[in-house]
Amino acid sequence: MNEQIQLMIDWIEDNIKKQFSLDELSNYMGYSPYYCSFKFHQVTGISIRRYILLRRLYLSTEDLAKNRKIIDVAFEYDYSSQEAYSRAFKTVFGINPREYQLNKLPVQSFVKLTINKVGEWCRMNVSRKIEVEQLQNEKSELFDKDVLNILNGQVMYEEFKDNRLMGDSDYAPFNEAMCVNATTKQVFDKEFINTRASGHHGSVENYIKKVIVPLDNLFNKEYKCIVLWFGEDMFCQMNLLTILSYLEQSGYEGKVFLNCFREDEFKVNQTELKLGHYYSVYKEVLVNHNKPSYELLPVMYQAIDIYLDMLKEDNAVVKYFSKNKDLPTSELINRLFALFPTVGYGDLQYIELINKTKLELGTRIFKDKH
Repeated sequence: MNEQIQLMIDWIEDNIKKQFSLDELSNYMGYSPYYCSFKFHQVTGISIRRYILLRRLYLSTEDLAKNRKIIDVAFEYDYSSQEAYSRAFKTVFGINPREYQLNKLPVQSFVKLTINKVGEWCRMNVSRKIEVEQLQNEKSELFDKDVLNILNGQVMYEEFKDNRLMGDSDYAPFNEAMCVNATTKQVFDKEFINTRASGHHGSVENYIKKVIVPLDNLFNKEYKCIVLWFGEDMFCQMNLLTILSYLEQSGYEGKVFLNCFREDEFKVNQTELKLGHYYSVYKEVLVNHNKPSYELLPVMYQAIDIYLDMLKEDNAVVKYFSKNKDLPTSELINRLFALFPTVGYGDLQYIELINKTKLELGTRIFKDKH
């Protein structure tokens, strides 16, 4: 079945700029349109039409970055008008094509699915050194002693610190998963620590040791600049939103740069951020679970949509699990890594979600029998 789905994906990619016809795809595959649609969604967790929409829009950002005319890009990707293309673009990315073209803001990547490699997923294993050297050539001041680099997670922190990738600057990890469990309005205060520790089913002492102590430099030293290294997936972006909220709460007045990167290859998009509304967004999204009322970077806008969807009992990941519940947990997790990279969950988050879903399914079956 995986080979059949890969054939579908390859056909779609070869015809991505043409008017899509499910009948043509089904004729190519030798199956009915319904069978193709059903199996594609079962294996990938996404509908064919949604896959085509996201691939076209993501590929179109590369054309926009080359300063091509928006109307030409719209027609090339089979939109009936520039207006239709702009509406679809803004729905997915939160900004219109012209704004993207002018500012080159980071967006979530939607790369071609490769089903045959499901199970071979791995975190960033490409050398970061070359990319960091390019950043140094552009902004050498970010490598000074009065700069703090906050990195998403212990593994990335250790690599950056051990290899002094950012020169004489300081390093600190943010070892959290803010996309799960409850949080509080004030970041890093006593109530926050107690609430987050409880949500992770751990002691306050262990939470302080794992999350708070490593951020000591953030709390106790002054920096002219803080560089935030967070991936474009939802997991990283919710962590980023939390750190930005704290910077506003603490009255930080220096410069803030976001180095946003993809997980499958280390390509950095550097953006200078202006503080001012992230605390409000943090409260709206992570505390109250509402859509933000402020304009945001496209990548964060997309991540918030995913976060709010993951709060639903019938989110895309749960639906995928329900259709593939007979798979061994280890294989299922590998597939989830590969098929839902924009979610960014780790093993622990997926195992907890799988166990929760199994329990709910078991309870439902028990009630139906009795």
